[in-house]
This record gives sequence, structure tokens and C-alpha cells, in this order.
Amino acid sequence: MSEQQDNGAYRVLARKYRPSTFEELIGQDAMVRTLSNAIESGRLAQAFMLTGVRGVGKTTTARLVARALNCIGEDGKGTETITPCGVCEQCVAIAQDRHVDVIEMDAASRTGVDDIREVIESVRYRPTSARYKIYIIDEVHMLSKGAFNALLKTLEEPPAHVKFIFATTEIRKVPVTVLSRCQRFDLRRIDQDLLASHFNMVAEKEGAKVDDTALAMIARAADGSVRDGLSLLDQAIAHCHGEVGEEQVRDMLGLADRGRTFDLFDAIMKGSAADALGVMDTLYAAGADPSVVLQDLLELTHWLTRVKVVPDAAQNAVVSEMERVRGKEMSETLAMSVLARAYQILMKGLGEVRNAPHPQQAAEMVIIRLCYVADMPTPEEAVRMIQNNPPAPSGGPGGGVPAGGGAGQMAQAVGAPRMGTSGPSGAAPTAMRVVNGGLAHAKNQPQVQEETKADPQSFQEVVDLTEEMKDIMLKTQLMYNVHLVSFEPGKIEFRPGDHASDKLAGTLKQFLDTHTNRTWGVSIARHASGDITLAQVRDEVEAKRKHEVSQHPLVNEILTTFPGSVIEKVHEIKLDQTDAVIQIEANPGDPDNTDGDE
Repeated sequence: MSEQQDNGAYRVLARKYRPSTFEELIGQDAMVRTLSNAIESGRLAQAFMLTGVRGVGKTTTARLVARALNCIGEDGKGTETITPCGVCEQCVAIAQDRHVDVIEMDAASRTGVDDIREVIESVRYRPTSARYKIYIIDEVHMLSKGAFNALLKTLEEPPAHVKFIFATTEIRKVPVTVLSRCQRFDLRRIDQDLLASHFNMVAEKEGAKVDDTALAMIARAADGSVRDGLSLLDQAIAHCHGEVGEEQVRDMLGLADRGRTFDLFDAIMKGSAADALGVMDTLYAAGADPSVVLQDLLELTHWLTRVKVVPDAAQNAVVSEMERVRGKEMSETLAMSVLARAYQILMKGLGEVRNAPHPQQAAEMVIIRLCYVADMPTPEEAVRMIQNNPPAPSGGPGGGVPAGGGAGQMAQAVGAPRMGTSGPSGAAPTAMRVVNGGLAHAKNQPQVQEETKADPQSFQEVVDLTEEMKDIMLKTQLMYNVHLVSFEPGKIEFRPGDHASDKLAGTLKQFLDTHTNRTWGVSIARHASGDITLAQVRDEVEAKRKHEVSQHPLVNEILTTFPGSVIEKVHEIKLDQTDAVIQIEANPGDPDNTDGDE
């Protein structure tokens, strides 16, 4: 059922369902609350800056603010309010875009100094009928540098009857001098589940039947934009004659079937290039755009990585049962390094496909590349293979990698040139090293050795291992930012300190997995207190030793004789099994103080 205006023209959904009150503005609760408090307390800024992605409601919000500031109520005696009545002369005129005191200007088409000069000249005159004269400047970042400079003085000290409302999608292009004179509101992207719920409400009012999966697909394609989503919904209803299903939306958007995307990704991760290209051919024949297929693979890779890190993400209401089950299985079987490598290749490949003269061919090359690196070992795995599989003597000059060789053959080829031998011409020995998942020659480089140690039996031994392996950054983090909750060989649980790295748990696990003989589990306990840090333990022990030394009669006499002296360090040096030697360092700020040793 379509909505008709008085002149019989059809109104698109994006205009028909434009919010007319702040209550109808979805997903912007923080901004509405701030504006409400400002209006109730009378703390109104002279200028507002609204920023956000396209279609999120910047211009709509600007018009609502204009109505809120100029509403006079049904009885004509009202004041500024966050809930404008919608029936007074001011509200009706602003809603119909015909109020003479609410001036809208498109900075994309009027960018020069002369355009802003007209605004500056008209600011001096009081409003004709409204409480405030309001200037709404859309896409304000398009103004020229001269136009911004011309506006600065008026913007800083405008007349009391003038308010400026700016809207922009490129907040970084707005000069800081302008931003500092405005009250800024960031309109956030709308969540997919909230968008889907809103689109469902619109579809019901339009008398259309839209499948839940189709709504979720439209909400995902909208990318946080209400206007874009409503335009897609409008198109879908027209395309399907009021009954919208998943297949119709998929065809309309040129999307690949979600199940087929999983099949394609599964074939890629198994290294089966023939199966992967077969699935790609099927998707292409069904009308899927090659760049969209790669984008779906990129999104799937990100989602599987997210599920691997945060398993609860799979329980989101917008996630289908098929995605939840298959996604959980895949995330458990794929290593994080494999997912990260696939994401990087897809990111680069997506750009190649978009710029390629034949996108389908470029997409196939990206898929083949993914298949052939799917089972390639990471640098750490390659090093371990070299250590566990000593290289055999080279069968010929150069000792190249056998064609079609698997991971074991590649590891053998990596280590083929033995250290301490020279090539045919007596040249310096050449080692092979793993670089970014591939192989590279490195002349005169020592052979890589990843030495594994015995499993640490305490957290202190873990710290000692980081020092032994010269990982000073990790040692510092463990000393100062780890409150140990529990420890057992192979499993560590801790509460991070205030200055702990966000990646500390992953870094520690990777370190232990590399340098010990087992796989470790490292987890974070957010709500447990944990022990004090090792640095705090060390400081307490040091303070106790200093206190004990200060009680010694000789030391006490020295401290009394030289006021201001402090015990900086306590060294225990055994000399023929006699007592410890105590070093006392005087306060360097007192010239009369001297250092003393006992």
C-alpha cells in the first residue's frame, strides 16, 4: 500500500518515515539526552556541529533542534522544549520547510566567501516571527578556507537571537578554529538489529511481508545508515510486489548465498583450488559480483576471528543458525595466524579486483593464492620443522624446492644449505630464512634456532624465562602489570594492571608456546583481585631489608650523624663466610654527606 501526497506523487520511504520528533529518532539516545538537559537548564550553545555517516539523521536532527528552540506550544505561550508540540505555527512551518527564520544552506554548492558574507549580513536582523533565527549549513566541510575565516568572528560572538547548526560527514576537514566554537554531537551508526527492527515496523505499516533474513540482509547492506536502508527496502518492496524473501534481496543486491560463501571459504582453507573455483563459477553464474564475493569472504574471515576471540559473539540474535553452527566449527579448527593471513590477502585482493579490467579473473587469482598459502606454515612452524627434520644433502646444484612438495619437503628445502659448508665456488655459506610466510635468501646469516626450555613450574620461572630469552618488554609487563590469580604448568590466569597491554595475554601465550614444550592457556580474570605484582613483592622485600639494616647500631649512628642520609641499596657480599657488607649512599643534595660502606 503506497502513500500518496495531496498532489498524487509517491513519497519514498526515506522521506515518508523521516522522524518528526526526538522520540522517533532511533539510535541517538546520548545526543537526545544531552540536548534535553541543555534546553531544560537554559545552557544553549550558539552553534551545534552534527557529524556522522551518510543517512544517519544529521539534517533531520538539525530541523528537530530548530523546532525545539522555536516551538511556542499549542497556546502560543510555550518556551524551548525537547518535545515540540508539532501543531503551532512555528512547528508546522519548519516541518514544511517554509519558515523564513530557519535558513538552510548547502555548502556543497555555495562554498565561497560571498555566500558566507550574505549570511553574516543577515545575522544582524532579528527574526521575523520565530524566537531564534537559525542557520542550518549542510556539508559544512565543503566551505572554502576563506569562507571559514569569514565566519569565525560571527560564529564566536553571534547575536543572542541567532543559532548555527552545522552538519558534516567529514569532521576532519572542518578547521579546529570552527570546531572549538561549536557544541559537537557525533551521531553514531545504527546497529544492525535496531535497523532490522525499524525496517520491520516500516514494512508492516506499508502492508508488505518481508522475511526476517531479508531484513537482516538489508540492515547489513545499509551499513548503519537509516536512509540507505529505507531506500533498499523501498526498492525490495517494489521489486517483489510486497512479498520480500531472502532470494529476491540477494539477487537485488548481487550478494552470494551465505551458505555458498561458507562452502567457498571451507574449500579455500582445505587448499582445494579446484573445488573453490567451482563454487566461484557457480556464484558468478548466479549473478554474484566478484568484488562482493571477496567482500563476503573478508567479512566472514573477520567474523570467524571475532568468534574465535569472543565466542559469545556467535550467540547474537541477528546471527542465523547456519552461521552459528558452521562458524563455531570453523573458528575452532582454524589457527589465528591462518585467519589473519587470509584477511590480509583478501584486503589486498579486493583492491586488485575493483581495479582489474576483468574482475572475475582477478578474483579467481586471489582465490588460488589463498588456496596455495592455506597450508603454508607460519614462520614459527617452519623453524620448528627445520629443527625436527634435519636437512638432507642437496641432490644437485642449488638444492631447489621440489615441485609440488608438501610442508615437510618445504621444511627440508628451507634447511638444505648446511651451515659451515660453502657453495660450488667456495663462497660464504648461505642460509634460508622464512619471511612473511615465504622464503628468502640471507647470506652470512646464522641459522635460525628456536630453543625450547623446560616447562616453568612457577610464575617466577616464567619471568626468568623472558629474561633468558631477552624479551625485556614482556618481562617488564609481567613484573609490573600482572596480578596472578592462579598458576599451574600449562595454564595461567591473571588480572591485568591499569597499564597492561591489551595484547598481554596473547603475547604471553605465544611466547610460552614458542619457548616451551607444551601449549599454554592464558586467560584474564576481570573480577578477581589476584596477588600483588612481582615488582611490588620485590619492593616490599627491599623495604624490609632496608628497615632491618637501619636498626644496626653502626648504621643508625651514621644516619644520625649525617641528617638527610638514606639507605639507597643493600648489597650482600660474602667474604670468607663473614657478615654481609652494607653499602650506604648519602643524599647527593647534601655536600657534607659522604658515601659509606660497611
